[in-house]
Amino acid sequence: MTFHEIKRESTINIAVLALGGQGGGVLVDWIVDMAEHAHWRVQATSVAGVAQRTGATIYYIELLPPAPKSSGTSAREPVMALTPVPGEVDVVIAAELMEAGRAVERGFVTKSRTTLIASSHRTYAIEEKMSPSNGVLDASSVIQILGENAKALLLFDMQTLATEHRSVISSTLFGALLASKALPFSSEEFEAAIQRAGISVDSSIKALRAAATKGHSPLVNDKDSQDVFISKARELPKSSSNPELNRLLEHIRNTFAESAWGMIGEGIERLIDFQDLRYAQSYLSHLERLQTAQFCADQHTDPKFMIEAARYCARAMSYDDIIRVADLKTRASRLSRIRGELKASSKEIVQIEEYFHPGLLEVCGMCPKGIGSFVLESPKLSKWLDKKINKGRRIQTHTVWGYLTLRILASLKGMRRSSLRHADEMHTLEAWLSRVERQLGHSHDLALQTVLCQRLIKGYSDTHKRGSGKFALLMQASDALEHRENGAQLLYELRELALKEVDTQPLQQSMAKLGIGLK
Repeated sequence: MTFHEIKRESTINIAVLALGGQGGGVLVDWIVDMAEHAHWRVQATSVAGVAQRTGATIYYIELLPPAPKSSGTSAREPVMALTPVPGEVDVVIAAELMEAGRAVERGFVTKSRTTLIASSHRTYAIEEKMSPSNGVLDASSVIQILGENAKALLLFDMQTLATEHRSVISSTLFGALLASKALPFSSEEFEAAIQRAGISVDSSIKALRAAATKGHSPLVNDKDSQDVFISKARELPKSSSNPELNRLLEHIRNTFAESAWGMIGEGIERLIDFQDLRYAQSYLSHLERLQTAQFCADQHTDPKFMIEAARYCARAMSYDDIIRVADLKTRASRLSRIRGELKASSKEIVQIEEYFHPGLLEVCGMCPKGIGSFVLESPKLSKWLDKKINKGRRIQTHTVWGYLTLRILASLKGMRRSSLRHADEMHTLEAWLSRVERQLGHSHDLALQTVLCQRLIKGYSDTHKRGSGKFALLMQASDALEHRENGAQLLYELRELALKEVDTQPLQQSMAKLGIGLK
């Protein structure tokens, strides 16, 4: 809707959906201030969402243009709504893609009336994060729905654009609103509202201008925004400054199909970072072993199988432990990212407090295999140590002592191969590889499904324990289903059930129905 389409005494109704920390209130203040300085009558309300990303705050604004002086109606006080009414919203501004989808679901977006302005980036909801599997909702289908239901759609990654200009997303949303021409105010009036607010004026105006330029009409869906949600493996580097790594890269090219190079390359990079080059070489040995078994059975190599084998073998070998967590939390790149997100200057001190809750298993897992096993096999000693160890700890990594504590833990990386945790992980890995190798001889599909079961193992502490328990059950099922005609399909269904359910009981019940006994 443009200004010329507004009938006398009709309002422009705007709904803003923003999450905590995205500056939704600031955006509303800018709109209200801009309209009031143009002598419009304005009413703004808000309904707060729930914390921890289970819902956005909904801001609602109604703008009424000033009545002509000759109309004699200046004394009339308008009656404005307090909340958006489905089918009666002219502009919807959503600071996150799924919130735009929720606006459509609520009926705020109508094909005949509504201009929809939304950022294509994602801030994941609690339900998406809680899923043991990939709980991320399908972004492409939401984008399609937005285009089908809005009169005009302005969609691109406004969060990234704001970050590039050291601002927050409210600035780029305001710039997109300017580009949409949904309000009858000039760019000078938009910028003046930011200046009067006096909050991060320079960066906010730069972000506004960038968004206004990117989002200039015609109002169409930015097709490239869909690419953000497609994960692609990077290409294998052509060369490296390290001669040993160069030989490894050449070995990959000479041994594996080109379709798998990218994923294998990412696996090599991850494992060198996790441990060292020798560890990455053992990774390639595992993959060669599976490729040989596959070729002997089928006289060819399935690209999909090798890609998935490369992915999950690398994940299995780069397990999360306290050493890894301590290393990641004290990296310079992480500290720089935090400072950037907070927009802290070089003169400002940023305080960071990390929370750890190690259990006895995690601590014993770092110990040499003999010592760790001795402690865990001694009930009295385990009970006494658990009382001392199993409690939350807050470590301030902006202090010398806190930072050094984590760096000392990270320095144990060189001792990892002799640890109890590493021995356990390698035992599990070897059993998994042997099972897949055996299954390739008579059922390629079942072998692939067994490979994919590795995705259940992730994280550390209780998360790792739950995933490993489900994985162990699925490996029992995999063995029992080896000679069933539909074994691959049944294992797929069991894995999907394990990924969906938090508890193991539904999985155990399904296995029992299939006649698979529990060990």
